[in-house]
Amino acid sequence: MVNIKLNGKPLQVKAGTSILKAALADEIKIPALCAHDDLDAWAACGLCVCKVEGSPKMVRACATEVVEGQNYITHDPELQEIRTTVLEMILANHPQECLTCGRSNTCELQSLAGDFGIREIPYEMDIKDIEADKSTPSIVLDPRKCVSCGRCALVCQQLQNVWALEFLERGHKTRIAPAGGVLLNESPCIKCGQCSAHCPVGAIYEKDETKKFLAAVRDESKHVSVQIAPAVRVALGEAFGMEPGTLVTGKIYAALRKLGADSVFDTNFSADLTIMEEGSELVHRIKNGGVLPQITSCCPAWTDYMEKYANDMIPHFSTAKSPMMMQGVMTKTYYADQIKKDAKDIYTVAIMPCTAKKYEITRDDNMWASGEQDMDLVLTTRELARMIKAAGICFDCLEEEDADSPIGEYSGAGTIFGVTGGVMEAAVRTAYKLVTDNELEDMNVHAVRGMAGVRKGVVDFAGTEIKVAVAHGMAHVEEILNEVREAKEKGEEPPYHFIEVMACRGGCIAGGGQPYNTNDTVRAQRVAGLYNDDEKCVTRRSHDNPEIARIYKDFLGAPMSHKSHELLHTKYQERPIYSK
Repeated sequence: MVNIKLNGKPLQVKAGTSILKAALADEIKIPALCAHDDLDAWAACGLCVCKVEGSPKMVRACATEVVEGQNYITHDPELQEIRTTVLEMILANHPQECLTCGRSNTCELQSLAGDFGIREIPYEMDIKDIEADKSTPSIVLDPRKCVSCGRCALVCQQLQNVWALEFLERGHKTRIAPAGGVLLNESPCIKCGQCSAHCPVGAIYEKDETKKFLAAVRDESKHVSVQIAPAVRVALGEAFGMEPGTLVTGKIYAALRKLGADSVFDTNFSADLTIMEEGSELVHRIKNGGVLPQITSCCPAWTDYMEKYANDMIPHFSTAKSPMMMQGVMTKTYYADQIKKDAKDIYTVAIMPCTAKKYEITRDDNMWASGEQDMDLVLTTRELARMIKAAGICFDCLEEEDADSPIGEYSGAGTIFGVTGGVMEAAVRTAYKLVTDNELEDMNVHAVRGMAGVRKGVVDFAGTEIKVAVAHGMAHVEEILNEVREAKEKGEEPPYHFIEVMACRGGCIAGGGQPYNTNDTVRAQRVAGLYNDDEKCVTRRSHDNPEIARIYKDFLGAPMSHKSHELLHTKYQERPIYSK
């Protein structure tokens, strides 16, 4: 521990703590735009300058570690004046479009300007004249609003290992863009949206498609069917003042019906369906000498990364589609038969925590398995929150409702898909049954839970050891893939039977389309919310879901059947890192 003083007040903190975090521990907020708990400090914005008693130099609180015995001055009139000047200079280069900006009321720059009481800019306005990059179906990059904090580049490079964004040019002309100035859709971008989740302003944001939804519900010829992903139910409440992790599933069903949805289903149902297919595929590979390890394929950002950076792993990828895509095709086939409608008359919408899902719905021709586009529209959690507010719906006041049948019931295994390790845990619960014909006694598979970037374990299948690994955050996946490659080169047995990968830290609960201000504390609360939902479910194994049993009996036949392959499975291809 280190003994310091903050504004003359004694304080004890851990060695290596920054001044910024030491101040927060003492409930003192030092302003900053570039600092984020997920990222290394690199002192870009200059707002967090502080004084060290006895030194003529000022230091940046985010990147300066405390030193034994020193007294740090975090607030005084001189520091206030310096910070105000820095803010005014940033604002002089920032478009004054707050009323029409998607980040209004959640913008960190806007909040700081309000906190500092800035009412006018004493400098000449000088806004970059650069057109917004709208080339991807997932995110939009608007360089005019960039404050050069560097968060997006750091998250893309450090956490995701993608390197799609970097600083280009110098001085006042500095801007964030893909290397070479290419468009995002020509770059290595995997559409995960972590850049948008970490941007403090409106410079990077999800492509807003709420108008498409509103047009669809006004079209009387269309049956609008909406599904909600597991992670949405523990995050949407934050947009209405609730604590992260608050379970609002029933309120979401109700809100979607008020917005005009004709049927409301739950992606958790198709998560159970995914487990039946993916689990059966794993067992088939193990029993028949198939390619191992099998690797999960339900995260579209990870799939995009694999096809670009790790396409030697294509034979290892599960061919099972993601739950969202399975729900889409089941809606336009099985459910369409139930309500006696043509697939072309059903408009499918998915509420997702993920910006990459917007890309997934058209990633290849397997996404038209129903004869029509299986999934017509994807909206993020943030987009749904905006629609609910715009419609004047009192979300807090809504009575809880249930999902529709016959593709709405789910097990606890389906709901934990939204957590890192959750797909693995759900698969283990069912694969154990398929291998041993017995039920796993302890359904809480602790070996795959937690927040470590890479987790490895062994699950005992009645005497057979099944080796598993979990990775989240793309920077961690190469460690596991390299182990697989090395075993291949040496002619050794694969190090694992099954690998789960999710692109975003924590899994879908921290996807690029979730509410802002996500950090590890918020992640932990959302994770706890999904595990609580799992514990409360009467059915906690995918194979015990009665609606899953019914859909196989009445429609699909069996997992891995010819019909299942036609509708529920896909393929992968090598894609260039740069397409230009």
